Amino acid sequence: MLTLEQALRCHSLPRLEARMLLQHVRPGLTHARMIADPDLPLTEGEAARFEQLAQRRLQGEPMAYLLGEREFYGRPFRVSPAVLIPRPETEHLVEAALQRVATLEPKSVLDLGCGSGAIAITLALEAPAWQVQAVDLSPAALEVASGNAQQLGAEVQFHQGSWYQPLAGQGEFDLIVSNPPYIEQHDHHLDEGDVRFEPRMALTDEADGLMCLRAIIDGAPSRLKAGAWIMLEHGYDQGPAVRDLLRQAGLQQVETLADLAGLDRVTLGQMPAP
Repeated sequence: MLTLEQALRCHSLPRLEARMLLQHVRPGLTHARMIADPDLPLTEGEAARFEQLAQRRLQGEPMAYLLGEREFYGRPFRVSPAVLIPRPETEHLVEAALQRVATLEPKSVLDLGCGSGAIAITLALEAPAWQVQAVDLSPAALEVASGNAQQLGAEVQFHQGSWYQPLAGQGEFDLIVSNPPYIEQHDHHLDEGDVRFEPRMALTDEADGLMCLRAIIDGAPSRLKAGAWIMLEHGYDQGPAVRDLLRQAGLQQVETLADLAGLDRVTLGQMPAP
């Protein structure tokens, strides 16, 4: 019978990853218990489940999909291969929104291409006065997002469709945010690491990487109130192009924010006051 210590040693997985998989197949198993009782046996079912997950990890499948969740802004979000895995870089987008839009006032907020709902749900929880809506083309992604909203107790209105299409009659917004597909179709990163397992339609526009950003920016002026903001996550080398697109659309206060690695990550702009 397989013990905890044997499971930790029987694969070439990093010990931390093996421990996380063990804790996943045996809920309630703590790190302290693993240290204190390394000879604790796994049940036959737990051992089989651990072996299956370990083999999938050795094939490169992301830990987030194996465990079924990933932390974002201090909260656990359920994820599946239907959605992108939330990343720390996207927290810069959330922070920018919370810093520039009054959190205690009833602002109308729109998240385009919401995926797991990490951005929309976080904004709804951090600024409960806001009325947050979110759009995604994928019904499977919206199922994940609505489940996260329910689990975390967030009030978000979800819509299925392409960008602004399902929002007819919704009026104007105080804030539009988006982390759209922005990887160029031939970028080698699409064939590397965790990205290989994530939904391609959420990663690339199958063009120059700017097609979705253009569509969002082009549609923004007619859907933003005077003084409202649009904030967009993008690739490390797309800051200049996104700034140009925002300025061409008539936005002011255009600025690009860097992530913790010093790379361009979020570009924002504000609608002119009347």
